Amino acid sequence: MSWWPAYGSFLIFAVVLILVPGPDFAVVTKNALTSGRRSGAWASVGVATSNAVQGVVAVVGLGAVIAASQPAFAAVKWVGVAYLGFLGLQALRSAWRGRYAPAEDATVASQRRAALHGWRQGFLSNISNPKVLIFYLAVLPQFLPTSAAAWQLLLLALTHAVLGLAYLLLLVTGLHRARRLLARRPVRRGLDAGTGIALLGFSARLAREQA
Repeated sequence: MSWWPAYGSFLIFAVVLILVPGPDFAVVTKNALTSGRRSGAWASVGVATSNAVQGVVAVVGLGAVIAASQPAFAAVKWVGVAYLGFLGLQALRSAWRGRYAPAEDATVASQRRAALHGWRQGFLSNISNPKVLIFYLAVLPQFLPTSAAAWQLLLLALTHAVLGLAYLLLLVTGLHRARRLLARRPVRRGLDAGTGIALLGFSARLAREQA
């Protein structure tokens, strides 16, 4: 398969893959609903940063070492299980309490903390998901020619990261525009409960998967 037609096929595949809701979708939604547009946007950047890091790791060969090492791979997996479970419980606790501060009460300092918090959650939830690394190691090479250069694999990985970031930022924008509806306490509680259940479901599914 020649390079540019293969790259075009990858673009279509990547868009379809990104549109399927997963842990990244749930984490970004949680941050956008809990702490506002800024936090949701930075959670999106955190996810994209992790994707870029894992793409580089795959290119330099460290990803194959991690995937081949059963203890290392299992450690990453269980960190991901625990972290997604923690975020899910946080969302459920928020739904149970139903206490939401008005958005206008946020100060510049609290907005900065929310941004850092969002980035950290996006990055950690993605970097601790071993399926992302396996995607870069096992799926991306199928779109490469036999004698592919390292920059071609890196381009595929970074393309996936950029497309994912664009989609998540669109998601955050949509949530922000619907903020009047979403800010209602019953709606917020329902969304928090749904997000929490989804995150716990992703955690359980990751735990069941064989390394």
